[in-house]
Amino acid sequence: MRFERNEYPRPQFRRDNWQNLNGEWDFEFDDKDEGVVKKYYLGKKFTKKINVPFTYQYEASGINDKTVHDIVWYKRTFFIEKENQNKNVLLCFNGVDYIADVWVNGIHVLNHKGAYSEFKCDITKFVKNGENLLAVRCEDRLEDDQPRGKQSWTGKTYGCWYVANTGIWQSVWLEFFKGDCINEYHLLSDYDNTAFYGDITTLYGKADTLKIIATFEGKVRAEQTVKINQKFNKYYVKLQKSFLEDLSWWQDCPRLIYVDFVLLKGNKVLDLAHTRFGLRKVSVSETGAIYLNGRPFYQRLVLDQGYWNESGITPPSAEALKEDIELAKAMGFNGARKHQKIEDPYFYYYAEELGYVTWCEMPSAYNYNDKETQAIMTEWQEIVNNAKNFTSNICYLPINESWGVREVFSNKAQRDFVRSLYYITKAMDDGKLVSSNDGFEVVNPTDILGIHDYDSEKEEHFKKYHEWQFKGMHPQGFALYAQEEDYQGQPVLLTEFGGRAFLEDKKGDAWGYSKALANEDEFLAQLESIMKGVYSCRFQGFCYTQLTDVQQEVNGLLYADRRPKVSVEKLKKIFENK
Repeated sequence: MRFERNEYPRPQFRRDNWQNLNGEWDFEFDDKDEGVVKKYYLGKKFTKKINVPFTYQYEASGINDKTVHDIVWYKRTFFIEKENQNKNVLLCFNGVDYIADVWVNGIHVLNHKGAYSEFKCDITKFVKNGENLLAVRCEDRLEDDQPRGKQSWTGKTYGCWYVANTGIWQSVWLEFFKGDCINEYHLLSDYDNTAFYGDITTLYGKADTLKIIATFEGKVRAEQTVKINQKFNKYYVKLQKSFLEDLSWWQDCPRLIYVDFVLLKGNKVLDLAHTRFGLRKVSVSETGAIYLNGRPFYQRLVLDQGYWNESGITPPSAEALKEDIELAKAMGFNGARKHQKIEDPYFYYYAEELGYVTWCEMPSAYNYNDKETQAIMTEWQEIVNNAKNFTSNICYLPINESWGVREVFSNKAQRDFVRSLYYITKAMDDGKLVSSNDGFEVVNPTDILGIHDYDSEKEEHFKKYHEWQFKGMHPQGFALYAQEEDYQGQPVLLTEFGGRAFLEDKKGDAWGYSKALANEDEFLAQLESIMKGVYSCRFQGFCYTQLTDVQQEVNGLLYADRRPKVSVEKLKKIFENK
């Protein structure tokens, strides 16, 4: 089977004029780390071919080699089409794991560190009208102080850590503009005033005007011109609506407002980009209830790790992401906690289109030191800077289960690091919730108390939560709160539980959280009892583990190939408490 990713790679901020660089590239392992000295970025012939954006460890790449190679090289040629030869050229990457160095025609043009954040570079000065040579060196060492998520750092899979993905794992492409372009944008909704606002950063500061056109259901609802005289510019746009008309984004009616940003110098269009957003507001009441657009909102989330057998963390297609959301909704879930991964942009694109909320979680590192804290803080800010634009995103989760801060219970420096992540997240995006250290050893401030509990296996086990007294609790054997911390009235969610596995799947090195169950009837009976217990508590929602099996972890409601293990209709009744 041939795997291809030919769709426009960044659907939530789309330019019309682009060129796909996915597909076949030359490829080479560099185990001796000699590529820079020997100038692999020039004419050296590589011995392998790889199918970008799939990594060499998986079948979709055409290589399927599970052995560890810390340094890999990519190379390909490209031509600029005639109509774009007098334009500026942006080289764009959605994701490279972990350190990327890029050369164009033998000239080093950029360095980027971080597997889960996108990046780009204006390469206009380095391209020519004929054949161009693009080379990428990727370094991804098995280091536990590097943000990895669920990728094993031992060279072997075990428990809930999986085969790594090294190198280019998301799309690569070119975009074209004339003299200046929008370098970054933020688009946030002001639900109470039926408006939207944000800022635009231009690449060179040459433009003098920003034109904003907002449409809903094919009709222009706002058109505004903003005079600009610097690289960074703010805007605020009020939307027009008829009497009693609802423009807001809801789960059962995910209305979207489409926005065009036109960048001009005089009457000349320098850049044109298309985006969209949903008008919505997330808030918390004085009693600790979560509201969406002023109405109580109970979250029925599923833990979604975003792995595929054939392609690891790279979705085999954009449609595969949409199908995952549709399956989750069919099982009764209204959102997902994307676990230890920042997903392909099409996940968030389809989530906003299908009325599906998402949580944004920082992939963990596992060894607290200066290198870890610097890497997490830098990459997390890049992630939040992008994720704040996603309508579906309602909560950030910078630390999971004290991973990377294993002494946080008693170590003030580690608690301060957790606090710093909370504050930087709120400083960048105060319109969403933050769960500072989700699961246990919770550190204040936090907007949510997220509890992980795989030990509660039937309805009566949840009675411990009826008293709503959390001091002294030890879910999973860990103190619920870190030293000197206590509950402060935040919304409480059961953010990991379940993890049920089938006896027939738990063989060999297969791993799961719980005692395996014999058959569908036994599985559904236990799940129904668990969910009765969950709904008997005053939780503001839950997150069930998990959507699919992942490699040796067999806790999924679906097999890794997305086949349901039990009746989807019966699951829907149980998870919706009907």
